[in-house]
Amino acid sequence: MTQRGPEYTTLLRAAPRPVWLGLLGIPLLLGGVFVVAPALMTVPFLLWYGASGVPAQETLARVTDLGDPTPVALAYLNLTLATAIPLSWLLVRVLHGMRPRWLSSVHPRIRWRWFAACLGLSVAALAVSIVVSTLLPGQEAGEVSQELNPFTRQMRDFLLVVLFLTPLQAAAEEYLFRGYLTQAVGSMADTAWGRTAGRVLAVAVPALLFALAHGSQSAPVFFDRFAFGVLSGVLVLITGGLEAGIAMHVLNNFVAFGLALAFSDLASALNPGEATWWMIPSTVIRTLLFLALVWWAARRMGVARSADPAVLAASTGLVYRSSSAPEDSSEGA
Repeated sequence: MTQRGPEYTTLLRAAPRPVWLGLLGIPLLLGGVFVVAPALMTVPFLLWYGASGVPAQETLARVTDLGDPTPVALAYLNLTLATAIPLSWLLVRVLHGMRPRWLSSVHPRIRWRWFAACLGLSVAALAVSIVVSTLLPGQEAGEVSQELNPFTRQMRDFLLVVLFLTPLQAAAEEYLFRGYLTQAVGSMADTAWGRTAGRVLAVAVPALLFALAHGSQSAPVFFDRFAFGVLSGVLVLITGGLEAGIAMHVLNNFVAFGLALAFSDLASALNPGEATWWMIPSTVIRTLLFLALVWWAARRMGVARSADPAVLAASTGLVYRSSSAPEDSSEGA
């Protein structure tokens, strides 16, 4: 019988350094993304506007005001969050002694054919949830204008930022919450309390932090984001990688920002105000449908959810270089 390697959530147990270094890595990563990166990211904006004669105080207002966002502010937000990718890679490499590619999947890298399939499945699930939401009562709080906003220069700039930087931001959030945090929490919990507790905490803790990271919000919005985080965590468990979560996250943000720009304003998407609990049924339906579709497709495509011991060198935590491994070889999903 072929030996199975560790699941995605426990990959740091195979690292050459103590798994408890995650207790240091988690605050380092959160502090880097939400404290250090925002401060450092203002520097190029200050230099750019300073060269144009814009005062520093006005520049900071332009790039950090999300209550009345500009394309520059959205770019600043996306680029700041995008630092989660190199920072998480750096922690895995320097702190744990593993190659950063193990954050992508158990293969270890992004499985692009599987990612493309997940994009298609997320479109189907989202379409169903939109239809359902139009049939539900109590949608007044989220009602938007039925008329398209005029196409302006500012809207063009917003669309360019959304098109080129939103996928990076969405992927970065997955690498942060479903990548490093999931592996760190899952590996430590598995070591301390066993497999079941490790799986539960690997999903629940990053989902809670993901919802909290969005700041002040109403109870329905918080629940919606927590549910999104739980779904993404479960997707990691059943697929062994971040591809499904990234696909769903990118599409979700494209639709949210696109509808806001077309019928409302971007501030409404970045800072959801009043919301009713009637938003939850469509979320639950989309969540369960996408989960079922991904589970079915992963089994049909033979997507691996555990690492191949021949690829994962447990003694060093580094990748065994082999170009002959098939892209979606699996021990069973």
